Amino acid sequence: MVKGISIYRKSSDVHKEPLKMDHADLVAEMETIKHLSTHERLQLAILRRAQQQIVARQKDNEWLKLQQAKGVNLSTLTDLRTTHHFRRDTTSDKSHISFDNSVVLREALSRNDKQEVAELLEHGITPDAANADGLTALHQCFNDNNVEMLKLLLKYGANVNVQDSNKWTPLHAAAACGHLELVRILIDHGANLLAVNADGNMPYDLCADENTLDYIEAEMSKRGVTQEQIDETRSATERQMLRDLQQVSKNGGDLEQSDEQGATPLHIAAANGYIKVVEFLLEQHVNVNAVDKEMWSPVHAAAHWDHLEVLEMLAQCGADLNIKNKDDETPSDVCKDPEIRERIEHLKAERENKRLSEAQGKRVRRSQTKNTRSRQLDNPQ
Repeated sequence: MVKGISIYRKSSDVHKEPLKMDHADLVAEMETIKHLSTHERLQLAILRRAQQQIVARQKDNEWLKLQQAKGVNLSTLTDLRTTHHFRRDTTSDKSHISFDNSVVLREALSRNDKQEVAELLEHGITPDAANADGLTALHQCFNDNNVEMLKLLLKYGANVNVQDSNKWTPLHAAAACGHLELVRILIDHGANLLAVNADGNMPYDLCADENTLDYIEAEMSKRGVTQEQIDETRSATERQMLRDLQQVSKNGGDLEQSDEQGATPLHIAAANGYIKVVEFLLEQHVNVNAVDKEMWSPVHAAAHWDHLEVLEMLAQCGADLNIKNKDDETPSDVCKDPEIRERIEHLKAERENKRLSEAQGKRVRRSQTKNTRSRQLDNPQ
């Protein structure tokens, strides 16, 4: 499977923990997001960030509880932190208690203990220590709009462009939360204004606060950022996917290899509207009607995500426009854009008319053949 494609998982609650996902999970969340306004989508992005932080803290608390269950009380934990018994690669006594650096640092951050954070950093804890979701201390600053802690982390060399597992940078988080002062500080320290997250969003895309958005756009203008640069940067993931697939093809690999959700590269490309990737895969004659574990086909994904050009490319190559997913839905059923739904129905009608016309032509030809044979029998030579 091509690397670098991440999307959000939907369970019974759309606002639960964001995870690295594949096509089937992406399409499962579409129903809810489709009905949201632009502002609501921005607010959802902010909520996802907050939920991700909450889950991270829950994991840390679970870890601390586990240590207590092993006989280590909280005061001991505090003592150990203060004396810098941190997790390291070592061959020392196995009975020595160790702690994950990201847990220790972010726990101090959650208490807003600037002195302890400074001591930890001074004694060698990296400010870029991350948890399983890729969240670092720098990401955590934006929940509480903590300017002083941000400055402290940057002073000790925190990576201003560090990305979590969903490719959010600190600037994405600050912009989404509308924290103007944090945005200023990050940009002054070299934050990438054109960083693209897993949803294809740059920091300014997520910014709902007008003052913060004005500042980011002014900084982009000051640096001579053009629309062409923005478009080129956004398409980087698509270009990388295309290069990866071309290499797979060159090496004789399987262009239809599915991931754990049953999604093929064509599913992913169709869901994201990657026209060049779709074009390449269709030229390689991959199965346009492949289905994932939810019985979604590429044309389902293209329809639901409003990628009309991709949908028409798939239809032209024989994609089944009446194919049903596990919920008995056709591509037209999952499409919420009335214009695109109308186009799907038009394509279906065109295909049906063509089928009827071809069937009529066959009947005429059979009739002509029958008449010819009858004349030959009536007028034998």
